[in-house]
Amino acid sequence: MALGEHHYSVTVTWTGNRGTGTSGYREYGREHDIALPGLPTLPGSADPSFRGDRDRFNPEQLLLAALSQCHMLSYLHVAVNHGLTVTGYSDSAVGTMRLNRDGSGEFTEAVLHPRVELADDSQRELADSLHEEAHHLCFIARSVNFPVHAEPTFP
Repeated sequence: MALGEHHYSVTVTWTGNRGTGTSGYREYGREHDIALPGLPTLPGSADPSFRGDRDRFNPEQLLLAALSQCHMLSYLHVAVNHGLTVTGYSDSAVGTMRLNRDGSGEFTEAVLHPRVELADDSQRELADSLHEEAHHLCFIARSVNFPVHAEPTFP
């Protein structure tokens, strides 16, 4: 049962017109700006392997970042509910995307490697067990159609 709806909006503006629009595959840039009211503009592009600018964020990176952020925020929430004091958290997430012959592609897996620092290291077993509950609560992981795994690493 849904308790309510939240609505989100973002403006994406293509900035890669080099004067001839999409007159050819190599004639246009993949650069774009991602804007949300009151926040700094996020520079976006395609992955460099798809003729994108490596100095800008690409959608694949942002999807992986969203999964990592959501898991972290869910984990911190779960930790508080279980009386676990987390003093540090980082994640080195990796994702796998498969390309298909027809030019399409999809993510096949994401693996999060959360590194949780604790006020009391005797609670490590509890800390590790909470990743499953956090995964269940993560809005983004629940919304994707590929597996997202959490494999905790140790500080």
